[in-house]
Amino acid sequence: MTDKRAFWYEMADPITYSLLKKYATENRKNPTESESILWDFLKGNFYGIHFRRQHVIGQFIADFACLSHKLIIELDGGYHQLPDQQISDSERTEWLESKGFKVIRFSNEEIVNDTDRVLTVIKTYIIKEQLL
Repeated sequence: MTDKRAFWYEMADPITYSLLKKYATENRKNPTESESILWDFLKGNFYGIHFRRQHVIGQFIADFACLSHKLIIELDGGYHQLPDQQISDSERTEWLESKGFKVIRFSNEEIVNDTDRVLTVIKTYIIKEQLL
């Protein structure tokens, strides 16, 4: 018998999942300004697809994830400019992409100051994927 809950992406280790889930729940309760702005556009069915926010995948919590299109959107605050954080972000992106996801990153400033361009980038990716 097959497991009806089987996923094509890697779930979190059961030992760490409860902790990651707790962090994800807290992050949803206390979004940053840029997360709130983008979520206002993505919630529901943005361009016909469903996004989740603060979704656990493997050992990570994705800011926004569209599982059907294997798309992850990450929002980067100022600390993401620190060298150690850039290395960590790069390793995270590499791991997620090795699992079949496309990771798109935006800075908080891009979300706040150029929301239309950010939405265009996301829509363009979705349209491209739907045509493949």
